[in-house]
Amino acid sequence: MNLSLEYKIREPKVILDKNPLLLLLHGYGSNEADLFSFAPELADNYYIISARAPYDLQYGSYAWYAINFDADQNKFSDNEQAKVSRDIIANFIDELVANYPIDVNDVNLVGFSQGSILSYAVALSYPEKINKVVAMSGYLNLEIVKEDYLKNNLSKLKIFASHGTVDQVIPIDWARKTPGILEKLGVAITYKEYPVGHGVAPQNFYDFKNWLAK
Repeated sequence: MNLSLEYKIREPKVILDKNPLLLLLHGYGSNEADLFSFAPELADNYYIISARAPYDLQYGSYAWYAINFDADQNKFSDNEQAKVSRDIIANFIDELVANYPIDVNDVNLVGFSQGSILSYAVALSYPEKINKVVAMSGYLNLEIVKEDYLKNNLSKLKIFASHGTVDQVIPIDWARKTPGILEKLGVAITYKEYPVGHGVAPQNFYDFKNWLAK
């Protein structure tokens, strides 16, 4: 099956007419095997599909968009590349729904870091495609959301956001701004912090797993 992104898949063990989907989006410099390690611990009724980002950084590392440094070593994101990836992910969801018996009303994103930032952008740009979002160690970058997103009906979206209090890659202050913005947009959000750096604490994993099951 030739789809627009490379991916790993765990088919559901409990077969329904249409099964829900958990689409896993990894962080910068990682690959589709990373978050796929969660798959054995997640509910048996899901299609679990872990996508590989489109930009090849070599040696098994991939990115959803470039992160560049200026002369003063300030980091900045390539927002144009991020917008392209946002639409690639939205299109990939359509391809998955066309090729697997996936419940179109139960498509969920689980993103870490850059994958989390993209998950927010996809959900706000294409809320009709997304049910729930788990956004770990990321933040909401409205510059990569579709310009007319305020016209969208965001009322069905549900988001679980989490961040490490000592994250050295994405400052927690950025993450803490996200819930207030989403609440103003009428999006239901659960936000949690854990005493870790840029990673997924075991408690974080159990919390989002329980949240998905609710």
